[in-house]
Amino acid sequence: MLFTRKKEPFYARKKTMTLDGRLIEIDHPMVMGILNVTPDSFFDGGKYVSHKAILKRAEKILAEGGEIIDIGAYSTRPGAMDVPAPEETSKLKSAVGLVRKEFPEAIISIDTFRASVAREVINEEGPCIINDISGGTMDDQMFKTIAELGVPYIMMHIQGTPQTMQQNPHYDDVVQEILMFFAERVQQLKLLGVKDVILDPGFGFGKSIDHNFDLMNRLDSFGLFQFPLLAGVSRKSMIWKFLGTSAEDSLNGTTVLNTVALMGGADILRVHDVKEAVETIKIYSKLKSVVK
Repeated sequence: MLFTRKKEPFYARKKTMTLDGRLIEIDHPMVMGILNVTPDSFFDGGKYVSHKAILKRAEKILAEGGEIIDIGAYSTRPGAMDVPAPEETSKLKSAVGLVRKEFPEAIISIDTFRASVAREVINEEGPCIINDISGGTMDDQMFKTIAELGVPYIMMHIQGTPQTMQQNPHYDDVVQEILMFFAERVQQLKLLGVKDVILDPGFGFGKSIDHNFDLMNRLDSFGLFQFPLLAGVSRKSMIWKFLGTSAEDSLNGTTVLNTVALMGGADILRVHDVKEAVETIKIYSKLKSVVK
């Protein structure tokens, strides 16, 4: 089965999700700010470990216009070490509890591929979006858990695992293969009654630099699923390896690719630099508003 790219998307994309009885409108591009409580994340590892640092980061995300706080306790950089589930659960519960107490209206997502971790955090700290880098491939209980918890689900594509994903990734056609992956797994979710799904093609997760740029160039292909689309390219190696710089010097490249992602139909930008992403959206939205 082949999917064809549409230059002018005509699909009626879903523009809402429900979290804890609250209807969240996705009628404009949103910014998801990254809050990693890990010691070894590729860009900000170790920055947000203390309670004070976690709350300061959450406050900054919201003050700069971020609408979702994505909290992760398992580094998924290429070659990252495994984190035991109890440790991940403990760190996530602590961080989510802190943020929720201080900012009760904040939309929180938890970055985990483990169903047991997601269940325990949500049962104890309240409903959160579940952001799963594996699209359910690393835990066969994840889809059932999503359905039972009744929370929105970000389904990302990955080839391999964080430990193996950059060991010579191969595709005959990266976009077609990810479309097929989503088609199969979206159907599984629909059969379980899951309605609030956000798709993330997984830039940098089992893709070469060329795969990533091909994916970005054809991002509009994913509109056919009619679900919100998330793009996460913030300071990733597709930028700094291509430019010969570093993650620390990749803000300009991130802004360029965030703009291209918006042009390709991205509804959510997952970023480290919230202020710059919000400004990118404002300028892009202004351009769109004056097009006749």
